[in-house]
Amino acid sequence: MVVYAAQGDPRRSMALLWRTEPPDAERPGPKPGLSVELIVETAITIADAEGMAGLSMRAVGDRLGRTAMALYTYVPSKSELVDLMYDKALAEVSVVYDGDGWRADAARWAEDLWDFYLRHPWVLQVSQARPVLGPNEYVVLEALVKILRRTGLRPAALRRLVSALYSCVREPARTASEARLAEKVTGQSDDEWWHARSAHLKEVSPDFAERFPTLTWMEAEQAFRMEDETVSYLEQEAREAFEFSLSVLLDGIEVATKAE
Repeated sequence: MVVYAAQGDPRRSMALLWRTEPPDAERPGPKPGLSVELIVETAITIADAEGMAGLSMRAVGDRLGRTAMALYTYVPSKSELVDLMYDKALAEVSVVYDGDGWRADAARWAEDLWDFYLRHPWVLQVSQARPVLGPNEYVVLEALVKILRRTGLRPAALRRLVSALYSCVREPARTASEARLAEKVTGQSDDEWWHARSAHLKEVSPDFAERFPTLTWMEAEQAFRMEDETVSYLEQEAREAFEFSLSVLLDGIEVATKAE
């Protein structure tokens, strides 16, 4: 399920994100029993537990003991709500990195983002095609660019590296979060799923080794073996992919800095 952010009214959405609207306590009329912050925090709690599929204005209203209509005074629609949730959640990501060099700080930034995505997997359903343009989104981006600027690379190169680093974290994190949800959604463990299907490979493809010799070689060399039996294979593989690709990417940045 892909959710496109920034689909609501631009003026109202940006005003809510950047807090240029009057605080709820200063709105005319009776003192409100709700607030934008409370609505957003409640929506995040629902999304953390049930994903985007469980999120609706009605669900938030039910959790708060109000009707969905009561929420529209504060947040015009679900579109603006998703924007606010996304940016609010990003406030958790650390943005202070002044360690032993740009490489160590870039690795810490990536680790922090990885942890954030796994705490809030619904964030991964918010498409990056159209950014929210909220303040916390910019703060996290600013932190990364500030780190990479220390490499001495040119701005155009930094832009490309920013995109590469986000993808390096985001895609394996998506796989890891989906692996965690798989058993809950399907009712079948990873072991059950693999055994049920792989057991039939010899039956449907008796010449598998001849058709796929390289994969067979990797299997013989135990390339697909994972050490931790308490964590699903796919989640471990996603974590390894993240660590390895991050290391290779940082190696490449170091080579680029020497070529400048």
